[in-house]
Amino acid sequence: MSTPNLFLDIKRPTAPAAERRWRMTWTDRIRRISQLAFTAFILYAAVVHNTAGEDGTTASIDALCPMGGLETLWRFITTGGAQFISKTHLSNIVLGIGLLIGVLIAGGAFCGWVCPFGAVQDLMNWIRTKLRIKEIKLPANVDRVLRWGRFVTLAFIMYQTIATVKLWFGDWDPYRTLFGLGWIFEFNPAEAWGAYLVVIVILVASLFVERAWCRYLCPLGGAISLLGNLSFLRIRRQGEGCKGCNVCEKPCPVKLPVATADTISSDCIGCLACVEACPRHGVLEVQAAPIWLAPFRKPTAPKA
Repeated sequence: MSTPNLFLDIKRPTAPAAERRWRMTWTDRIRRISQLAFTAFILYAAVVHNTAGEDGTTASIDALCPMGGLETLWRFITTGGAQFISKTHLSNIVLGIGLLIGVLIAGGAFCGWVCPFGAVQDLMNWIRTKLRIKEIKLPANVDRVLRWGRFVTLAFIMYQTIATVKLWFGDWDPYRTLFGLGWIFEFNPAEAWGAYLVVIVILVASLFVERAWCRYLCPLGGAISLLGNLSFLRIRRQGEGCKGCNVCEKPCPVKLPVATADTISSDCIGCLACVEACPRHGVLEVQAAPIWLAPFRKPTAPKA
């Protein structure tokens, strides 16, 4: 008589359909574990900072954000590395460089595997499915226009930061408001009502539109999308093997047209859900991007 296995059976199945479901499940679990680990670290840092006896003895989450590196970069360069804008630190520059290297290697994987606010939006989507709230799916042309909002937000924040020489967006940043934990340790609705309202609106919007902040307003996401066009690794679709079932598009958190693209948009957050969902092996794969392969391609002979 066999004893029931009290642990999770991780044995890989052999049937193609079951293997695909197994891959999807475990890729998603590993991604969630990664998101949870980074989120826990940021929350721990916020708690330590808020409970420290003296100001300045521990790092705030402002100093642990790569967006701060982008915001303080102009000040850092123009002062010869001697000064930063308020609430930022050399750590922001280091994190920004690390993010840059990551984007040049793997595109927007930071958004899908690391960013705590992205994890919160995924949580809101999970809540929506559990509550059976109907998802709002915007028309493709409307979605395409709204995605420009990230670049507008990025440009405006950078302009205001340089002009005011301070972390201008800090008072409105939903990531800072939520994960800074000021709403727990020093709740002040009279002064911070605008920041609280921004967070509430974004979280409510994410209940109806999956990853609404990432897709339409995130300034760091806008910067990553721009640089993502230069990333070494991109998800590529082999058109000749694709049967046009559109299964790959259904799990995409940022609603990209995966089924009709040759190289998936730089808006991709690297969750790999589309790759694992594809029922045909080798049709969707993570490969070196064409821009990196071009110097190594042999020139084709002209047709006679």
